[in-house]
Amino acid sequence: MSLPDSKSSRKQSAEPHLSVVQLNIGGRLYTTTLSTLRKYPNSKLADMFSGPLKLQKDREGRSFIDRDGTHFGAILEYLRTEEVPNKNLLEVHKDAVYYDIKPLVKLLEDTPQLFGETVGRQQFLSRVRNYHENLEVIIRVARAEAMASRYSTIIMCVLRTEEDLARYNDAMDSLDSKKESVVSFGPWSAPATVEDLLDCIKMDIEAKGYKVSLKAHNLDKGFLFKSHGFFYKLTFTWW
Repeated sequence: MSLPDSKSSRKQSAEPHLSVVQLNIGGRLYTTTLSTLRKYPNSKLADMFSGPLKLQKDREGRSFIDRDGTHFGAILEYLRTEEVPNKNLLEVHKDAVYYDIKPLVKLLEDTPQLFGETVGRQQFLSRVRNYHENLEVIIRVARAEAMASRYSTIIMCVLRTEEDLARYNDAMDSLDSKKESVVSFGPWSAPATVEDLLDCIKMDIEAKGYKVSLKAHNLDKGFLFKSHGFFYKLTFTWW
């Protein structure tokens, strides 16, 4: 009776161990298997762990991905069980897009939360010219006016329709503030209302960590017939 080849035996016993992968993703540590990481062969994640290793190693020999790893656990859980995450969906969606896990991207985009955000809100905002640029202007001006002050106030002019735009000059003439510091939004071609836009502005600025309040900017009664209710006051509270 021939004895088993010792080298072959050691190789077979080592193979299961070699399939275990230690990951360091932006300082977050995970343990999984190659088969889990390669579950979707056409994904960027599978490509990272296929063929010659494309990733750097940290000091402990773990595969290192220079990316925030806070929500990578949800990605691994989906790869292991096909269970769709129910928390932090926007953040998990960003990771799923980055790692190009298309089935998970599609499932997340079909959830009510992301469907409303991507198909509803973001589609609306894409029709509001210079929306994101205007947010940056608002924040920049507010920060400039924060010196030794508890509050910064920005006046916004919201023009819902082309007819509103035609009245813009009259409205600006009635304004009792510096006209060059007014930030204007619109018009847009979507069913969303002025209130919808104001909610988006407040939501997106607060998502950047600022504390703001919003109300109509009431002009002198003698000028109300000119203003058409276009103006709103956005107040930043700094402390």
